Amino acid sequence: MPYLVAVTLLWAFSFSLIGVYLAGVVDSYFSVVSRVFLATLLFLPFLSWRQPPRLALGIMGCGALQLGLMYLFYYQSFLLLSVPEVLIFTVLTPIYVTLIYDLMHKRFNPGYLLTAVLAVLGALVIRFDALSQDYWLGFAVVQGANLCFALGQVGYKVLLERYQPAAPQYKLFGYFYLGALSVALPAWWLLGSALYPSTNLQWGILLWLGLGASGLGYFLWNKGATLVNAGILAIMNNALVPAGLLINLLIWSQEADLLRLSLGGALLLASLALNQGLLKPNRHST
Repeated sequence: MPYLVAVTLLWAFSFSLIGVYLAGVVDSYFSVVSRVFLATLLFLPFLSWRQPPRLALGIMGCGALQLGLMYLFYYQSFLLLSVPEVLIFTVLTPIYVTLIYDLMHKRFNPGYLLTAVLAVLGALVIRFDALSQDYWLGFAVVQGANLCFALGQVGYKVLLERYQPAAPQYKLFGYFYLGALSVALPAWWLLGSALYPSTNLQWGILLWLGLGASGLGYFLWNKGATLVNAGILAIMNNALVPAGLLINLLIWSQEADLLRLSLGGALLLASLALNQGLLKPNRHST
């Protein structure tokens, strides 16, 4: 779980950077392809080419979903919704994680679903604000991002459980970014505009997002996903909400309801405790 916690803090910064400095100012498709390209360059030198074709293609498929398609949905959502609305609509991701994981194993674990629902309730308590009238398209776009993110991380976890490759994960993860690049590059070529970064700050943020948030972040997140059960993975998908609010409060001096933050955080902790306690006997089987 330390990997997931570290990446949550890393992404909490990144969320605000996108919303404050890039959304609506820099072309979203260019932002996506630049992040994926930089992440690919970071891991390509370590790539082990002697892997089973199904494993390599499977990891590429996970990257195409979790990073490529997810980013395309995610960046568009900032053009349709306010930042609080985007946060609200991402809280369904834990349920997708648990259901997809059980579906891939042809079973149903009500305990994992219960912990995911508690995590969703906690995130909703923290971030439920008034919604705009015309938000249904934005809601659909965010759910597309949620599904892609859930499918990618669960698919990667299941692939490594089944193949148990001898090579360390950092020698495999280049396939992940190649898969993401196969989606991001044609999308930018076909749909992108000439709205490129115009300041050194914007270029610097893209560099950080590509090498840090995307490069190291997705590798550590997916590595962490292989080390925990599906319940913890689902819960950690919503830990970004309180973390992001705290970052906004401390650095950007954004307003936050501390009572709701505390109550929602307590529900998230309760869901984690339930997973650790009631589901402990099943941990090694998942």
